[in-house]
Amino acid sequence: MTVKTPTAPRHTKPELEHDYVRSPALGYESPETAGFVRCLAHGFPTPLARWHYHDEYELHLITATSGKVFVGDWIGQFQPGHLVLTGPRLPHNWISMDLPEGGVPLRDLVIQFSHAPLVASSESIPELREVLPLLERARHGIEFFGMEAQAQEHWHRIKARQGLARFGAFCEFLSDLARCTDFRLLSSTQLQSEDDDTQLDQINAIVSRITDHLADPLSAADLAQELGMTESRFSRFFRRATGNTFTDFVNLVRVNRACQLLMETERYITHIAYDVGFNNMANFNRRFLDIKGMTPSEYRKQGAGRFGPPSKP
Repeated sequence: MTVKTPTAPRHTKPELEHDYVRSPALGYESPETAGFVRCLAHGFPTPLARWHYHDEYELHLITATSGKVFVGDWIGQFQPGHLVLTGPRLPHNWISMDLPEGGVPLRDLVIQFSHAPLVASSESIPELREVLPLLERARHGIEFFGMEAQAQEHWHRIKARQGLARFGAFCEFLSDLARCTDFRLLSSTQLQSEDDDTQLDQINAIVSRITDHLADPLSAADLAQELGMTESRFSRFFRRATGNTFTDFVNLVRVNRACQLLMETERYITHIAYDVGFNNMANFNRRFLDIKGMTPSEYRKQGAGRFGPPSKP
């Protein structure tokens, strides 16, 4: 399987300005209609679901499916109710792993807004300064907990309004997010990608290949050759885009998939290790312990205690 990377111009427009998202079916809002706050709703699969970044903050609420989420150098799992705010130029992607045939018509409720107007306005409007710590945290990506119903209500209220009424509804949502204390920061580094569209397409193809073919042997040398790079250049390119070495990134994805299988099934741990691409148990146990701070069996027991026993295979 070759990594295909279509040629594309360098990013000069926000993500929602690309031609492929100008369809009403994707909830496209023109700048004239949307103003400062822009709303988007889309299903999966969609051209929007790719490894990418943009100059705007983006608030994502997942309403259907579960799978892998990538935010900067962080890799984890998502399910309905997953709410994340990403900062400007912080790479991110959500990949659904449990799609029904034909996909789903609605998976993401999204809000985009820009940095400069809020910060500039806060200099003369003291009330807006309340949101500045939230914006700083968003450079790492923020996952909020326990806000699914509240976030859906806010999104629909904002989407239904225009002009000053929309901005007022947006400020109410920002206020709730700024006051939320049940959250975690995701990316350990404040990645702010400078890659162009061609490089983003290359990373997106590599990430998709890793997640779709976990059990396949993957080599940085082989991928570098496919992309016409030296191995050292590929390593620098991949580290800059993802915040991880290639090997660490693959291990993170494999261990996170193993976590999902440990939680959702009663498959033998040995079988899970081979299913996600580890060719021996010693390596699997070592990598799992390094990443999760516990053994696979301890992780399964902890999950059973919190969520009940997994389903039968």
